[in-house]
Amino acid sequence: MSAYPKDLDLGWRRRLRSRVLRWYGQNGRTLPWRKSADPYRIWISEIMLQQTTVAAVVPYFERFIERFPDVHRLAEAEQGQVLRLWEGLGYYSRARNLHKAAGVVVHEMDGRFPESAEELKQLPGIGPYTAGAISSFAFNQPAAILEANTLRLYSRLIELDIDPRGTEGQKKLWKFAGWIVSRRRAAEFNQAVMDIGSQVCRPVDPNCPTCPLMPSCRSYEAGRQSEIPLEKPKPQITDVTEVSVAVKKGGRFLLRQRAENERWAGLWDFVRFEVRDADVANVQMPERRRTRVTAALPGQRSLFADDDAKSLPRLPISLSERVNELTGTIVTLYEPIIEIEHAVTRYRIRLLCLVCDFDHGRLKQGAGYQWCSRNQLRSLPLSTTGRRFAQLLDSCR
Repeated sequence: MSAYPKDLDLGWRRRLRSRVLRWYGQNGRTLPWRKSADPYRIWISEIMLQQTTVAAVVPYFERFIERFPDVHRLAEAEQGQVLRLWEGLGYYSRARNLHKAAGVVVHEMDGRFPESAEELKQLPGIGPYTAGAISSFAFNQPAAILEANTLRLYSRLIELDIDPRGTEGQKKLWKFAGWIVSRRRAAEFNQAVMDIGSQVCRPVDPNCPTCPLMPSCRSYEAGRQSEIPLEKPKPQITDVTEVSVAVKKGGRFLLRQRAENERWAGLWDFVRFEVRDADVANVQMPERRRTRVTAALPGQRSLFADDDAKSLPRLPISLSERVNELTGTIVTLYEPIIEIEHAVTRYRIRLLCLVCDFDHGRLKQGAGYQWCSRNQLRSLPLSTTGRRFAQLLDSCR
């Protein structure tokens, strides 16, 4: 690893800055949030881009800005409206923090975003990278940025051969990012290094021959561009089986809003709980209904017609008892709807979605469950899997 920054002189930095800005003038991406220096739009885009690709973000960004064109409109909205518009992007704490931060900006800062990265970091959900991005993109402040693309690019430029995500690696990269950023054209420079990292200095098979920074790259000089940055240790995957039960009473379904300390906080969900594989060994799911979370779902006629009720299988006792424990309701028969495979952080989840007719019982006090109509299902914010399930229910009689 190079002894940064002692062996990187000011001439090296000047040449690198020049190459970056020249490349950006010819190759920079045209993105909706780059059309203005509005800190609000930049903030929304940067929060959306966390853990999400540009291609996925663009339509969400356009819909979000159309619905909440400025920070005042966002602050005035109910959290549920924000979550509903965010639905499908995942990492829903981002949306909750957006809503909280909008309230702070409007009510404590007269609707004006601070210009410095240090002040921006005081807002809910804004970390060092997002603060630097807003400060540089909106106000042209020479703020450092470090995210996935620039982490990879900078690690290769200085031949960083320690973990770039560890304490020492982060310290070196943030220091380098602050040293290298252009003082006069910070906005263009930071946009440019992100684009170079995304389009040229790719994670696999970096396109070094077309890279404007090849003459400045220590890893390329040493032939180590394919091994730097060091790979992030892969998390151990835990397999989990869960059941989602739509308890049905007439034309309504039982749902509750998830609490702050739960996964998908603020979103609504059916009765959902983790089970042992043995508990669902005899639950037969239709093979044609098995899908991954990204698959499109067809409609289906409900089996809860009077002439079909006798043919429905009985819910395993352990599942019926669990539904009763959570909600206070008694259910005995079930209709298998769909099996969904999806992943959340380090968990690989097998989700069995069932519909059960309400037999009798009384809703458990304090559990938060309530009966929701089909129209409410369409407007309430749900998780991606919850929405898939709800779409199928919407097609039932």
